[in-house]
Amino acid sequence: MTPIQTGARVPEVTLNLPGRTLTTHELFADKRVVLFGLPGAFTPTCSSSHVPRYDELTPTFKAHGVDEIVCVSVNDDFVMKAWGKAQGVENVTLLADGNGTLTDALGLLVDKDQLGFGKRSWRYALVVDDGVVTHTFIEPVVEGDPYEVSDADTVLSALAPDAPVLDIVLVTKPGCKYCTRARAALTEAGLAWEEVSSSPRRLRALSGRTTTPQVFIDGQAIGGSDELIAWLASR
Repeated sequence: MTPIQTGARVPEVTLNLPGRTLTTHELFADKRVVLFGLPGAFTPTCSSSHVPRYDELTPTFKAHGVDEIVCVSVNDDFVMKAWGKAQGVENVTLLADGNGTLTDALGLLVDKDQLGFGKRSWRYALVVDDGVVTHTFIEPVVEGDPYEVSDADTVLSALAPDAPVLDIVLVTKPGCKYCTRARAALTEAGLAWEEVSSSPRRLRALSGRTTTPQVFIDGQAIGGSDELIAWLASR
């Protein structure tokens, strides 16, 4: 395995997808892209940690100059789409590299024969600016499936050391205009959040209130949309 280096241009390759083709020029031209690769759809670490955290932090990445987050795996397009649906992926682009064409061109195609996988991607992340690699986060070559440097938090910290990474939960209900206001405030601040619905009893037990939204940040009850906006203004 000889991975692509910082300063190199991504080789021009074409991916064959159902009903269309996609070139690396189309994927990277005039954009800043975080590209991360992983061994396979529906596999444990990929499903529990790697993709979900990138999906969660995409708004924060975008607030700090990243145009798109792309996950590539040596799986077919049908599997990638099914995985995205099962995971509830909303922000990350899942890209099928069924023949390993792009992964091989990046020098990150490896044998996973011992697992019955055949040729697969090593776990990594790259930052690509208009086709040129500016940052590499390639997992160390050790036994197993290391997951130490290609995670979303590590990449975000390298690109934007001062970017806030907060655990934010927004409790909402359908048709709530104040919930819409809270979402807009978080989006403008470049913060990612998880949204959940809850019964009035459960919400009262958690926050002492039954109105929505109720915002929780790093375990602290902030309040509704007015309190959230005031909290954001005070940061």
